[in-house]
Amino acid sequence: MSSKLMRGTFILTLGTYISKFLGLFYVIPFFALVGKQGVALYQYGYVPYTIFISIATAGIPLAVSKFISKYNTLEEYAVGRKLFKSGMVIMLITGFAAFLILYFLSPLLADFIIPDADEVKNATESVAVGDVVAVIRAVSFALIVVPFMSLIRGFFQGHQSMGPSAVSQVVEQIVRIAFLLIGAFVVMKIIHGDIVEAVKVATFAAFVGAIGGLLVLFWYWIKRRPYLNELLSKDKGTVQISLKEIYKEIFISAIPFIIVGIANPMFQMVDTLTFNKTMVSLGMGLNEANDAFATLNYNSHKLVIIPVSLATAFSLTLVPMITKSYVNQNIKDLKLQLNQTFQVLLYLTLPAALGISLLAGPLYTVFYEADTFGAEILATYAPVAILFALFSVTAAILQGINEQRFTVFSLLLGLLIKLIINIPLIEAYETKGAIYATIIGYLTAIIINLFVIRYYANYHYRLVFRRGILIIIFNMIMVITVFFVYKILLLFLSPEYSIQSLIIIAICAIFGMAVYFYLSVKSRLIYFLFPEQMSSLKRRLS
Repeated sequence: MSSKLMRGTFILTLGTYISKFLGLFYVIPFFALVGKQGVALYQYGYVPYTIFISIATAGIPLAVSKFISKYNTLEEYAVGRKLFKSGMVIMLITGFAAFLILYFLSPLLADFIIPDADEVKNATESVAVGDVVAVIRAVSFALIVVPFMSLIRGFFQGHQSMGPSAVSQVVEQIVRIAFLLIGAFVVMKIIHGDIVEAVKVATFAAFVGAIGGLLVLFWYWIKRRPYLNELLSKDKGTVQISLKEIYKEIFISAIPFIIVGIANPMFQMVDTLTFNKTMVSLGMGLNEANDAFATLNYNSHKLVIIPVSLATAFSLTLVPMITKSYVNQNIKDLKLQLNQTFQVLLYLTLPAALGISLLAGPLYTVFYEADTFGAEILATYAPVAILFALFSVTAAILQGINEQRFTVFSLLLGLLIKLIINIPLIEAYETKGAIYATIIGYLTAIIINLFVIRYYANYHYRLVFRRGILIIIFNMIMVITVFFVYKILLLFLSPEYSIQSLIIIAICAIFGMAVYFYLSVKSRLIYFLFPEQMSSLKRRLS
């Protein structure tokens, strides 16, 4: 794999991880401010927003980056600039339209989320339809800015410049979380407002954060404009393409990534529609069912999604690079990129997922509270992160080789299977049944994607399979080591207390990383996966 791909992946991975970690750790002070009731209301508001924002933006950066990368490869730079200029206007219009739709549909959506106010009130103690409407309307303002911002990110990524996207992403998250926590603190502790007002401020923070990210992108645009104009002066001018043709190509490219963008929310929506009713039918009380649902779909999911950040970074970086190799029919480079991608993905996500599963007890205590049930669900759910990551990356690869139609098919089939088997598996295994249904649904989609990649890219998985076995062996050795360290620590520390849990996690993580790194260096595996980074490290140490 080229150093440019690895460097771009590293930049986006770093930015995505920082953003995700910030998005994870703010939960601790936010939960302390608004409690279970406020967090529940926050989630009710974010359900429709997540789906809307995914539809509005999920395909834009990737589709635009693929389009611009394609024509930049042909030295037709004016085509990409033409898209950028008209796209900014269109994104402003569509973003404002999406805002209006979500704003005025909020009462209907709130009724869908909470169909019976009395029933929900008994379950959540005070959440009402009107509260959900207010929260949805507060968060809907972000739709005005985010699509516009996504287009600019796609433009930079199409020029294989990942820094602007990474930095703007981090700034957006910092501004959002700062506004969210400060705003909630002011409402709850200084002016002594109610929880609904605090959560409205917290959700409106999405709009404020988007403004912060947009300002960063404008700064990068001003800084990089001379270079971009220089490229424009080298334009061959042999391709004449209308705006209609441009947007047709963008729309066709964006559809699969819109679907991929709502994949996770849609799998969660299946649980939303079926989980509580099924659990109640088994004799469980509604409050208990809601608690189990929150443990699975919010608390555990928030932790499990962290390792998936890597897949997101790969998706953003892969599309323009694989498109370039595919357009140039450089099959050798394409296969090298695929080999490196699958190996690095497995190398990084597998230990993260296994680590979360093994240390689920202390992790759950640190972020939420000491809860045996929560730890058990997190331990079961954690390995699903590997499937989330694999699906994102295989979907990006299909986009790069222009076989995105199969992404749509595989995901819809996976969702259909999840929908069909979710209720029977919940009836058989309760909360874990929903996890098993998700695993089967995602596995179905991934297997289809892998077969399509093999057929259309004439790609064989022999090297990935051999290296994968080695990576799995190293992970097993790491897990056994951490397991014994964990058991020894339990003789002196208790995972029921936050500080002691944090100490357990830190010590286990140090031992785990040390063993994993030692095995990787001793076998020279790390030199094959990260040749540029290891060479640079050697030079600095020598």
